[in-house]
Amino acid sequence: YRISYDPTRFPKYIPEAYCLCKGCLMGIFGEENFHFRSTPVYMPTVILRRTSSCAGGRYVYTEDYVTIPVGCTCVPEQEKEAESVNSSIDK
Repeated sequence: YRISYDPTRFPKYIPEAYCLCKGCLMGIFGEENFHFRSTPVYMPTVILRRTSSCAGGRYVYTEDYVTIPVGCTCVPEQEKEAESVNSSIDK
């Protein structure tokens, strides 16, 4: 995890996950497998964002919705043939 700091939001400190490996650790000995890729998992979260206005000598905050990476998961890599078929469908 890395700590994200923003003095204009509440909470000021938010831990954010990041993936250490490109592939996924699998097998008996935890070898990195590149047939899978490590991908962040996001969670929508509400924070309070400080505005430039004050009321009664105090800051005014508004709700803000952000997505925060909370962990990593393994996703299978697509085969090259499957990618070319999908790309023609998307067009």
